[in-house]
Amino acid sequence: MVLFFKQKKKNGQIISNKTPSSVVEEHSKNKISTSLDETVSFMEEILGDNDDFVIKYFEVFGQFRAVMFYFLDLTDQKLINNDILKPLMYIPNHLSERKIVLNDLKDIITNETLYHSQAKLNDCLDRLVDNVLRGETVIVIDGLAEGIHIGTRKLEKRAIDPPETEQAILGPREGFIENISTNVALLRYRLPTPDFCVKTMEVGRLTKSKVAICYIKGIANDTVINEVEKRLSEIDIDVIMDIGYLEQFIEDNPLSPFPQVQSTERPDKTVANLAEGRVAILVDGSPFALMVPVVFSQFYQTVDDYSSRFLMGSFVRVSRILALVFSLVFPSLYVSFISFNPELLPTEFAVAVAGGRAGIPFPAVIEVLVMEVAMEVLREATVRLPKQVGGALSIVGVLVIGEAAVNAGLASPITVVVIALTTIGSFATPAYVAAFALRMLRFPMIILAGIFGLYGVVIGIIFIFNHMLSLKSFGVPYMAPVSPENYQGMKDVVVRSPLWWMPKRPAFLQPANRDRLGEQKNKVLEHNKVGNNQREESTSEGSKRHHNPSSDDNLN
Repeated sequence: MVLFFKQKKKNGQIISNKTPSSVVEEHSKNKISTSLDETVSFMEEILGDNDDFVIKYFEVFGQFRAVMFYFLDLTDQKLINNDILKPLMYIPNHLSERKIVLNDLKDIITNETLYHSQAKLNDCLDRLVDNVLRGETVIVIDGLAEGIHIGTRKLEKRAIDPPETEQAILGPREGFIENISTNVALLRYRLPTPDFCVKTMEVGRLTKSKVAICYIKGIANDTVINEVEKRLSEIDIDVIMDIGYLEQFIEDNPLSPFPQVQSTERPDKTVANLAEGRVAILVDGSPFALMVPVVFSQFYQTVDDYSSRFLMGSFVRVSRILALVFSLVFPSLYVSFISFNPELLPTEFAVAVAGGRAGIPFPAVIEVLVMEVAMEVLREATVRLPKQVGGALSIVGVLVIGEAAVNAGLASPITVVVIALTTIGSFATPAYVAAFALRMLRFPMIILAGIFGLYGVVIGIIFIFNHMLSLKSFGVPYMAPVSPENYQGMKDVVVRSPLWWMPKRPAFLQPANRDRLGEQKNKVLEHNKVGNNQREESTSEGSKRHHNPSSDDNLN
């Protein structure tokens, strides 16, 4: 069996005409040779150019030639020395008087010798290389056509910190990190049920990124699960660096400004969505999880809405929705009122606005567009700057630029106020991607208002709603449960109803099990009767004693 590169000579130097990955692909169906030297030569040709690649020769029990392959920077050296090399090089006491033959060596090593639970056998050459690249240690023994793969991967990882992009006043303080194993463990910590399932696959020809599909069996719809697996399996790209790469491949309408997949770095939020029947996607190397399918109402909901009492959660949510609408239409309404319909403003206010705009050389639409662009540039600069100076720049920049623009006659005071209130309203949207979509749509809305006035604003709103009504996320209408309407789902759209008023899971997700509360769900509303029942019982006992005095005499 030929295991080497096809090489050619040029000027006395040996030059390979193939990359290591192409050679591995050619030998994907080949088995490991029983010749130890041949296997070592193959591994040297594939990985020998790496200075951190280690080839360690030793003898198993002092009798059988063997070699160990691993990457120095990906493995736990202490574990390799104490749990693998030491028990393999010295015969254990229980095997000292036993004659060991080659055919029994695999079972003896994996079942009786190694101090490690993650030891597997494999006879494929491509898996031999792949496991070494992933941080495992591979042992090959002369005369055996199988390699022993041992999990020794060790990478430095950051601690579990509070989420950076999704701050919550109430609720857990844990966030996902870049390690996918830790992220799955955070989900299993909150879902100690055998119904929680995790399926893994590899995406990316070069990175071979590990992707985990998480769902709750018996709740998530099988059609959605199969569709997620289908879309992920069809991705053919060389590099997957972050969860955002997958989002661009699996969303239904990539040309829409509205996100059709929700990302989060909160494990508790992910578990809540899994419990409703959604599917979560994790990628090794990314501290975010993708949830599908999604609807628009999810993007202005937060963890605080459900961790607090429903009156508080409903009030804050309504305020958030008003800020969302405000940030979209307020600049265009201002332009339409100033340019086309000043008669709709109160007389005193219209006079004040006209006085403030005296001397402004630009029409209102140009003035607002220039201020919006300046605000977007300032916002982007604030995000990219270090935290130590970013906050100071955002405050000082707004004050200085706004005051300078007014004094220079480039903008009126009322315009600066309108842009500032619009920016504050966009900050109230919890989801960054949804807020960014509204920021993008503000510009065509302002242009329509500058051309057609209030008619342009109405036309823009109609176009936006029509587009949102046409969107779907993995077969689920984007505007559900508003359209198509669903009474049970409407309880959690504008206001957050009490938990006992929502006994069913959202119907638009078509979950396999719709029941969220048990049969005794109405008992929660009867807790105020407990004290009354006790008082009634004590009153009845007192009345009995009053009408039966002989009982008191007997006690005395």
